[in-house]
Amino acid sequence: MKIGVPKEIKNHEYRVGMTPASVRELYAHGHHVYVETHAGIGIGFNDDDYMAAGASILPSAADVYAVADMIVKVKEPQSIERTLLKKGQILFTYLHLAPDLPQTEALIKSKAVCIAYETVTDNMGRLPLLAPMSEVAGRMSIQAGAQTLEKSHGGSGLLLSGVPGVAPANVLILGGGVVGSNAARMAIGLRANVTILDKNIDTLRKLDEEFQGKAQVVYSTKEALDQLTTQADLIIGAVLIPGAAAPKLISRQHLKNMKAGSAIVDVAIDQGGCFETSAPTTHAEPTYIVDDIVHYCVANMPGAVARTSTFALNNATLPYIIKLANKGYQQALLEDSGLLKGLNIIDGKITLKEVAESLSLPYVSPEEALKSAYEGNAFKYE
Repeated sequence: MKIGVPKEIKNHEYRVGMTPASVRELYAHGHHVYVETHAGIGIGFNDDDYMAAGASILPSAADVYAVADMIVKVKEPQSIERTLLKKGQILFTYLHLAPDLPQTEALIKSKAVCIAYETVTDNMGRLPLLAPMSEVAGRMSIQAGAQTLEKSHGGSGLLLSGVPGVAPANVLILGGGVVGSNAARMAIGLRANVTILDKNIDTLRKLDEEFQGKAQVVYSTKEALDQLTTQADLIIGAVLIPGAAAPKLISRQHLKNMKAGSAIVDVAIDQGGCFETSAPTTHAEPTYIVDDIVHYCVANMPGAVARTSTFALNNATLPYIIKLANKGYQQALLEDSGLLKGLNIIDGKITLKEVAESLSLPYVSPEEALKSAYEGNAFKYE
């Protein structure tokens, strides 16, 4: 199979879909990898590194898309990239379609085979391709929040850890999953006062056992949310419903009841955000203020630590890339029910129910859509 790795073009996005080590693995399996020039330069890989691993270097993204059977990326294709997709071409990347109608419509129009990292599951129902970036984003959320609380960034001027004789900041974490638990570890390490809200009792028990009283674990109710938001100096939005738009847990009224200069970090912004006042920001302009509350809503947080993030992501995605390349998308998807859950769009049909419901668009089961697309096109890869 011919695999293409374009350079990421989202604002301040330096990650790359495949490292030279990953390219070497695909080359060893007999596949051809085409990398856009300078694709890895932001994390210290030059074209020579990729050529030494067996890749061919192409001068533009258009050239990569033109030759490739499968495109491996990190972030969702930007508007100009969507026009380059071809019918039957595999797109393997993060997509986050539920809050993004324009992207969804463009991918439907392309008739490409769109497999999203964030909805692939393993045999225990976990999200193995989302987890590494969730770990990074969870840890980064506390760094970002601590900086956002500084006066120069519009915050109240609190040091997250406090100092002897001065109380630390109160950190409220919404959601105790991968993002929330990693955020809690960082905040506890900085000696902040940490509270985690979640609706899953088993999750709360697990976190209570891990943190041994260093964080409060609270069952999430409207009353608890109303009370705790008034006390919080920093709120981390870490709620995830796989494939679906994030629930809006914090309303504009909550903001009015919070302390002026408090901060919120919405890690769920890729899925639409869990604060009513959230809107995507970039690393170039990461924050804005609403009702005296500083909002940090960067949609590609792990891109700021691109080298760490790229290696972590490649460790997770490489086995799936090899499987898709070795077997072709139909056999790979049919043999792996977890990978099949990653199929969001194929041949113009939405195959993830959560996306279809979020955008009020028609849904077709992945099995039906896969069979129809394959019979109609019989895609074959070299």
